Amino acid sequence: MHNMTISSSASNQQAQPETAALFVSDLHLQAVMPRTTQAFFDFLHRHASKTRQLYLLGDIFEAWAGDDDMADAYNRQVVSRLKQLSDDGIAIFWMAGNRDFLVGQEFAATTGITLLPDPFVTTIANRPLVLTHGDAYCTDDEAYMQFRAQVRQDEWQKNFLALPLTQRKNIIESLRAGSRAAQRDKSYDIMDVNKTAIATLFSQSASATMIHGHTHRPARHDETHDGQTRTRYVLSDWDLDGAVPRGDWLALDAAGQITRHALNGAVIAD
Repeated sequence: MHNMTISSSASNQQAQPETAALFVSDLHLQAVMPRTTQAFFDFLHRHASKTRQLYLLGDIFEAWAGDDDMADAYNRQVVSRLKQLSDDGIAIFWMAGNRDFLVGQEFAATTGITLLPDPFVTTIANRPLVLTHGDAYCTDDEAYMQFRAQVRQDEWQKNFLALPLTQRKNIIESLRAGSRAAQRDKSYDIMDVNKTAIATLFSQSASATMIHGHTHRPARHDETHDGQTRTRYVLSDWDLDGAVPRGDWLALDAAGQITRHALNGAVIAD
């Protein structure tokens, strides 16, 4: 378990508390989703630029074949926008998802982001938090857990990244197709986080608040663990190119309060 204390406090009295941090996940950015991509760029310009810290909690890209793919025209756009925000003084934190876990140190250095381990425990605005992408706690999906354990091994990643970029992309596309087919035969419950695994993470982190993505099932869950009420926030995925647009983000203000927002900034009641 990794811990970091990041303090945020308002230096003067304001009518509205200053935004200390924003949280998003599961954008699944890709060139074939231009509206979703533009929504992310708008979010960076309109909202992330006015916070202190931005947490990107996994699956920001639909797929990432390695940092040598930053030369791709589409990827260059995303890298440029992140670098601009970082250069403007916003601290950006990146956590690997199940789609983009091959993001590495070259990407981090180019964009100015900080790579986080999963899970990650921190304190922002005096509020202890445990952050995770979420896929590590979908323990009922045994096939996925076996796959995850394999591809997160250093030796596997070293061997995979040694392959030509084109070959890596072809392998990833094949894996994505296999994943889509497998999901059609799985129940939502199997693909959701396991309650016992979540309870264990709460206990290990000694935090009363958790934020994660991955499941694409946005909600606020108030749960009792070890006699203590704890709150788990689940982020939505983003899709502005489909028939039913969706997406959200969480904000934590300087007073330690968390609110959910639509992509236009409007507050959504949990």
